[in-house]
Amino acid sequence: MAIRVWGSKLRNTRRLWRAVGVGAARQSHALAVPDERFQRYNSPVPSTVDHTAVLGRPETRVTTLPNGLRVASESDLSAATATVGVWIDAGSRFESASTNGTAHFLEHMIFKGTKRRSMRQLEEEVENIGGHLNAYTSREQTTYYAKVLKKDLPLAVDILADILQNSRFDEDRITRERQVILREMEEVEGQVEEVMFDHLHATAFQYSPLGRTILGPAANIRSITRANLQEYISTHYTAPRMVIAAAGAVQHEDLVSLAEKSFQSLSTSPTTAAQLVEQEPAIFTGSEVRIRDDDQSLIHFAVALKGAAWTDSDSIALMVMQTMLGSWNKNAIVGVHAGSEMAQKIGANNLAESVMAFNTNYTDAGLFGIYAVAKPDTVSDLSYCIMHELTRLIYRAAPDDVARARNQLKSSLLLHLDGTSAVAEDIGRQILTYGRRVPLAELFARIDAVDENTVKRVGARFIADQEVAIAAMGPTQDLPDYNWFRRRTYWNRY
Repeated sequence: MAIRVWGSKLRNTRRLWRAVGVGAARQSHALAVPDERFQRYNSPVPSTVDHTAVLGRPETRVTTLPNGLRVASESDLSAATATVGVWIDAGSRFESASTNGTAHFLEHMIFKGTKRRSMRQLEEEVENIGGHLNAYTSREQTTYYAKVLKKDLPLAVDILADILQNSRFDEDRITRERQVILREMEEVEGQVEEVMFDHLHATAFQYSPLGRTILGPAANIRSITRANLQEYISTHYTAPRMVIAAAGAVQHEDLVSLAEKSFQSLSTSPTTAAQLVEQEPAIFTGSEVRIRDDDQSLIHFAVALKGAAWTDSDSIALMVMQTMLGSWNKNAIVGVHAGSEMAQKIGANNLAESVMAFNTNYTDAGLFGIYAVAKPDTVSDLSYCIMHELTRLIYRAAPDDVARARNQLKSSLLLHLDGTSAVAEDIGRQILTYGRRVPLAELFARIDAVDENTVKRVGARFIADQEVAIAAMGPTQDLPDYNWFRRRTYWNRY
């Protein structure tokens, strides 16, 4: 089947990195990992800042149509394929408690037939051109996109326009899809990391829309109606809240012409997602949720602080700090030789199965913290290590560690932009969140502007004496209590 619908919860964030320290009883020479060990091989500090590699990237062109729809593209005429999609400023955050799950339900239903195409015709058209039609839903965005050969770009745009403007939502299809989503919910329940981050959002943003899950409760899935789907589309799928983004074998003028021709039935309501967020802002609550299950062999837990919004001036610094904390997995090749001091301590002392720092951004808030998986008998020392390394960012930041993190971050950003789908996704997401595509040269310059003093200042803002949110599952009896974590968001001496 060429059509693939991904209903899984997309984390805007592209996940966490973990690092850990150790309690005084376990501190040994293995914990003291001198920076000189890395300097002997190659200094992470560049002698000059060279952005030549990114200055030559193709220009991202943006055109706004009269109805408010934005069309953006990055052309690579040497490519044989193109990815085109519609990124929409709408997700589970914009649902009510009674309709939570509608955005994801709609993602499933959008491929079930239109006024022009039956479900079979839609599948056959995509299959016959060898294309891929896909979708995903997150808390703040919904995306529908297609990857096709260069010659089939007009058909891809026509299909996207058709499913977004003319979907039928037959009652029998809705009934059938309920069971599909309920089965999907059962599968997600078996993915502990997904469940953990749902619980983390639920406790960190309780009584706020961001605290709701993407899939919604089972009771809502059983009660969502055709009217709910149509209302969600008419309210949120409006031209000013949409971006048509494309990358690869595409001419911008041709894409604009196709969009003008195909997307004529969209609502032009001026209500923006930012206005809706202002009405129901994200409220961070220091709190915790623990689900004790002694039958489990491992404990999963996450500790988070309120992070930065997409457009916050310190969001880039938090990205660098996330990279400084890093990630570690006992099955990874790096072992104790990771650049992150937290990862070195965890590896040397066998404190965890895996650990990763995370930095998730939203329109007006974020989550910054560490997610870990460990055996119950190491969780106390692991917790100490996590909080020690997290709080250390407030007081100590070695220039070499910051430089190494900057280089790693820039490398990961470049590696992420590999392929037309990744580039199109980057264009669509950035225009929705920033209002423009940030050039890589500018982004790299902002990353290079983060130094040790910036890290300490941002640490003082987001970490020092701030409330935390904790979510834990498994044998949680040895996990320190909330006040223990809260007390370790600052040092009385340093």
